[in-house]
Amino acid sequence: MSTRQDGAPSPTIRARSDLVGWIAEGEKPKQRWLIGTEHEKFPFRIGSHAPIPYAGPGGIRALMEEMIRRFGWQPITEGEHIIALKRPQGEGSETISLEPGGQFELSGAPVTTLHETSAETKRHLDEVSEAGKAVGIGFLGVGFAPSLRLEDAPRMPKQRYGVMTGYMPKVGTRGLDMMYRTCTIQVNLDFASEADMVKKLRVSLALQPIATALFACSPFTEGKLNGFKSARSEVWKHTDANRTGMLPFAFENGMGYERYVDYALDVPMYFVYRNGRYIDASGSSFRDFMAGKLAQLPGELPTIDDWSDHLTTLFPEVRLKRFLEMRGADGGRWRRIVGLPAYWVGLLYDETALDAAWDLVKDWTAEERQTLRDEVPRAGFDTRFRRTNVLEIARQTGSIARAGLAARARLSPDGADETRYLDYVSETLAAGRSPADDLIAKFNGEWGGKVERVFEDYAF
Repeated sequence: MSTRQDGAPSPTIRARSDLVGWIAEGEKPKQRWLIGTEHEKFPFRIGSHAPIPYAGPGGIRALMEEMIRRFGWQPITEGEHIIALKRPQGEGSETISLEPGGQFELSGAPVTTLHETSAETKRHLDEVSEAGKAVGIGFLGVGFAPSLRLEDAPRMPKQRYGVMTGYMPKVGTRGLDMMYRTCTIQVNLDFASEADMVKKLRVSLALQPIATALFACSPFTEGKLNGFKSARSEVWKHTDANRTGMLPFAFENGMGYERYVDYALDVPMYFVYRNGRYIDASGSSFRDFMAGKLAQLPGELPTIDDWSDHLTTLFPEVRLKRFLEMRGADGGRWRRIVGLPAYWVGLLYDETALDAAWDLVKDWTAEERQTLRDEVPRAGFDTRFRRTNVLEIARQTGSIARAGLAARARLSPDGADETRYLDYVSETLAAGRSPADDLIAKFNGEWGGKVERVFEDYAF
């Protein structure tokens, strides 16, 4: 999740058109489209596999201090607590942030090619592995904490998480599980115009359950099989219906920036950030805020930064800000971290591929899209759809994505194009088995029902 830093005051919002205009400013010509990849991982104590608290000689803070000492990262603080890291000015725009349960997240820099995504990922994993070993911490790439009980999850000293922790049980049954026991990989992609945004949003919403099946890697809860391929995805279904889901309105006539703004205005707020503090505004209306009627700040009008903050608290399967954020994949190791952006870049950044993907999904009904969303977390590739199943649909999308990457023709210094980063997807589709399927087979076979082996075989 985002890490807020104090800066120059942003403009006051005077009208709904300011909100629409802020999103529209994200439009970029195709030659300037970028790729931003975010990925989370679970830290654990090497040897005992215990979760990592924030404080103490082998805690998360110690890990972050080791990253500062070894690699020159700079701290971002709230009060006395280090809650994120950033590269020194001129050395890149990546940030490392803490998720609520100590999950370690890299928010990657916006880059031009998947070759850069791969290099950034490798550098990050090398750094955290080296720093982690120095303080006895390893990292696990799966979508749901395999053995952690919710009551044992560490709590990170980040103010916004305190607000969310108090609010989540009021609006769903699994919100705290989402916060404290899940990890994901996400990719942020650009659009050229409102029409381009709408087409990409519709394609990516329809195909998000397909990506969930491809990257499913969370079949364990508290040391046992949980009956799901992606427990992470299932958790999101029970988190907060006001701010999650498949956005059926996106497929209706008249969809555009204004329609998304109206949706966002109707999602209850979490907080307002002022002078280094998060003010609890959970459940309040941004519409009231715009009218100067927010109870916590009476008479005060919101700023553009408040709007940006509010949009980060919306969690649909695809999120619109000044870019589109793909949110359907479980956490995973290196090949999946680069495989997810390869999949979506291939589908969305080449016009012929995007047209083919749209042809595939354009006659799917809202009920069919929702059924896919509901059934894929449990059944994965075996989920039935019309006269076929998700595996066969995924194979079609994999072929489209590969053609799209080949057409981009973005070459590395050694002359290879970006299709190499789709190899994980291609191999998974050829085998017809997701990472979750492999984990389940190992658990029932060579692991002898002992989930602890995942910390050895699936660590970074």
